[in-house]
Amino acid sequence: MSKSEQKVFEQSVQINASATVVERCLTDRSLMHRWLNPALRCEPVGEWSTDVGGESRFIIQVPLLQPSLKSVVVEREPGLIVWEFSGFFKGRDRWECNPELRGTRLLNRFEFEIPNPLVRFGFNTFAASWTQEDMQAQLRRLKRVAEEIYQREF
Repeated sequence: MSKSEQKVFEQSVQINASATVVERCLTDRSLMHRWLNPALRCEPVGEWSTDVGGESRFIIQVPLLQPSLKSVVVEREPGLIVWEFSGFFKGRDRWECNPELRGTRLLNRFEFEIPNPLVRFGFNTFAASWTQEDMQAQLRRLKRVAEEIYQREF
């Protein structure tokens, strides 16, 4: 990625739940759909997997177009999942669970570029701030889901 066109959105949230519960919210598709933007759908390509090599497609459900991003898990270890994606965006979406004394700090780093100049202009003009706000809203929803599960199970 060329540094001049690369964008990085990084956000984190403190979650009052164990790292294993938070990670489950990232790896279990039914839980994932509870915190993803309702206009975003994640479908596996083949079997659902968050192991290295696991492929999925994230589809933005907008009338007529339904643009999608193909993604593949490129890094995976306990508490860490990195999806690399291609489509109208190219980049990586990194999710890292950091256990802390009281819960887990979840870090999400969305690093991307938009190769098409027209799409890039549209994104920068209309969608960049909305995307950052949506990422924050997703983290808040994920926090609620993880804390609800943790309270129920522990």
